[in-house]
Amino acid sequence: MIDKEFLDLLVCPVDRTPLRLADDVLLGRLNEAIQAGRVRNRIGQPVERPIEGGLVREDNALLYPIIDEIPVLLADEAIPLDQLDPSASQSAAASQRDEQADGPADG
Repeated sequence: MIDKEFLDLLVCPVDRTPLRLADDVLLGRLNEAIQAGRVRNRIGQPVERPIEGGLVREDNALLYPIIDEIPVLLADEAIPLDQLDPSASQSAAASQRDEQADGPADG
């Protein structure tokens, strides 16, 4: 997976805000929506392959996929998370709040 020090350097190419790793719950919901054909990237192309990992923007609006352990930080390839059901974005926000409350995890 992505080294913590490297992750700390990565920012969203659209608005330069920090990124964090997507949790398993969000990835599961996203992959279910991909399988159902309901997910498109920022430029409207359908996302057809399951996502093995992702980087989520600080405001939980976009996810940048990680493919073959390489973050794809292209604005056009970002996946808007508002396509998912409301509980998916709430899960992402809750996960971020929990992480901030617990402090950074060693890993």
